[in-house]
Amino acid sequence: MAALQPGEKAFRPLLCRAFAGYGRRLAPERGAERREAAPIRVSRFCPPRKSCRDWIGPPDKYSNLRPVHFYIPENESPLEQKLRELRQETQEWNQQFWANQNLTFIKEKEEFIHSRLKAKGLGLQTESGQRATLTAEEMADFYKEFLSKNFQKHMYYNRDWYKRNFAITFFMGKVALERIWNKLRQKQKRSI
Repeated sequence: MAALQPGEKAFRPLLCRAFAGYGRRLAPERGAERREAAPIRVSRFCPPRKSCRDWIGPPDKYSNLRPVHFYIPENESPLEQKLRELRQETQEWNQQFWANQNLTFIKEKEEFIHSRLKAKGLGLQTESGQRATLTAEEMADFYKEFLSKNFQKHMYYNRDWYKRNFAITFFMGKVALERIWNKLRQKQKRSI
């Protein structure tokens, strides 16, 4: 990372701890998931101090998404800062959604398997001690039901995901234009 400003020296360890700690809950999903939000535990990975790039960490335990540690340049413009913050917020929102979705899926899948096995008069383990399972056709019933039940939530997620990506793309274009404009101004100053 580039040299830190005096006020930023204390911020760097906090940033690494934030990257390793529990994620903030931004824009929680609709419905019951708001109350049962998953504890997002992100990797303890912290990039080297002299890094000048974004770093991608190992997959999150709950969401299975890889967290990104965003590089903060020393001379970051307000527009670049807004873009970076929007990307960070979108990443955290995405991590939270998929962590909640995956935990809900696992919980409901286990409940479905238990109820089906109980209805058949079977236990959770076979006579040989292995875990009892259901057939692919029986599990297909669960997958169809789960997708149908969560259709509305996925529709809202996709809508919000596209909105966020369009906003990020828009700001990326603005940042690119700002950088080109700054380079042209510097060339004009040198030629004068």
